[in-house]
Amino acid sequence: MRKTGIVTDSHSGISQEEAERLGIYVLPMPFYMNDVCYYEGINITREEFLERLSRLENISTSQPSPESVMELWDKALLNYEDILYIPISSGLSGSCQTAMMLSREEKYEGRVYVVDNGSVATPLHQSILDALELLEQGCSAAEVKERMERVKTKTGIYIAVDDLKYLKHGGRISAGVALVGGLLNVKPVLHFDIGILELHKNCRGLKRAKQTMIDDVKKVIEDSYQDEYHAGNVHIVAASSAGKEETDAWVKEIEAAFPGRTILCDDLSFGVTCHIGPGGLGIGYSLKP
Repeated sequence: MRKTGIVTDSHSGISQEEAERLGIYVLPMPFYMNDVCYYEGINITREEFLERLSRLENISTSQPSPESVMELWDKALLNYEDILYIPISSGLSGSCQTAMMLSREEKYEGRVYVVDNGSVATPLHQSILDALELLEQGCSAAEVKERMERVKTKTGIYIAVDDLKYLKHGGRISAGVALVGGLLNVKPVLHFDIGILELHKNCRGLKRAKQTMIDDVKKVIEDSYQDEYHAGNVHIVAASSAGKEETDAWVKEIEAAFPGRTILCDDLSFGVTCHIGPGGLGIGYSLKP
């Protein structure tokens, strides 16, 4: 049995069932719907969440409480000598900085290694799998943390938004922009690397948005990571807040664009989905640490 455990949060797209199979721990992230607190994967199903989101109910995300973080750390430390805590990127949530502060407490010092590897969604999921592989190879928690943070600038994800009303509802675009965009069938493509989720391009129609994302990932690889890609050291991943049929078709498009690659695909976390809405499709890349 390895001596280092792994703890992440539900923004990784890793379900409680998969976490059990992998032998890791996933902290359910809280969010509020009409002032009632829910926990992803615990007391609300994805179907119920999407149905309520479609009604534009008042939904907001939240950080986990320090108590819930420490409770899960304590549970993991009963089984492992030390742990890696790999949460959502500090560029999207303050929970990473809070965890770093907590890790300096005497009982966690030298036993909890907080990793800010700048990821969310499937790239974060993939980084967990990479960390497990490094631990199986004999790397220490400190070595894994150093390697993961070293490559955090070499990851990114593009997400095409299907319906502008969710960006408008969240105050990210104006009502006028949403109206005109809807009439013109505009599908914004958002981009996230290690900073914030921001507008990358506007595309006319989902077909064009999907091709734009694939082309942009190809260009990033061509410009910066050709050698690593041909050596098999670049992951191509997918993410979705759309239905299964549309998601499966999207993964097939990515597989055709990147032949020979195994594409890891996840449902986008509730926290990301509440900002972009249902029907979103994403593609990302990351380097092996």
